[in-house]
Amino acid sequence: QDGPPSVRLLGGYFIFDADDSDLIVSLLPGQVHVRGVERLSTLVRLLVEEAGENRAGRDLVLGRLVEILLVESLRLTQTPDAAAGLLRGLSDARLAEAIRHIHADPARPWTMAEIARQSGLSRSAFFNRFTRNVGVPPMEYLVEWRIAIAKDILQRERTPLAEVAEMIGYHSASAFSVAFSRHAGCSPSGFARSMRA
Repeated sequence: QDGPPSVRLLGGYFIFDADDSDLIVSLLPGQVHVRGVERLSTLVRLLVEEAGENRAGRDLVLGRLVEILLVESLRLTQTPDAAAGLLRGLSDARLAEAIRHIHADPARPWTMAEIARQSGLSRSAFFNRFTRNVGVPPMEYLVEWRIAIAKDILQRERTPLAEVAEMIGYHSASAFSVAFSRHAGCSPSGFARSMRA
């Protein structure tokens, strides 16, 4: 009790200031466990020093250090032995190119061949590489991305289902409702009602 501390807890938070922040956060890992990374230790020391002093520009410096700490922590999840997921997929340059295209144009009527072409790989090589690194097959990831976007729209806006369906690449509200119900466990209108409640 009277000895030197063996644990130091440093709390903080990060605010994603974007309309689709829930979507961004849902793609991040729930936890990142880091040990023995000097670069992060240096950032934490700088944060502690800055927080303990009341110098001009303190809030600005703290904000930037927290941003850098977040980015550096997430970079550590982009290793070949990391758990499969979006960040591991993005660490693969070829897969990252395909993922960026999917994210930029979710309404496009993508085929496996078109997505594979974006990565410069054959269909089978792309399918295997994507599934191994991201954890789901490419077309399933596309559906999950579309449903995530739909959830984001439904909880923020009162947009007609036909419009939401069109925005994410479904030709009809009924096809969208079936896909949404399969992935979310409830209908789009039920989801929207529960979010408003």
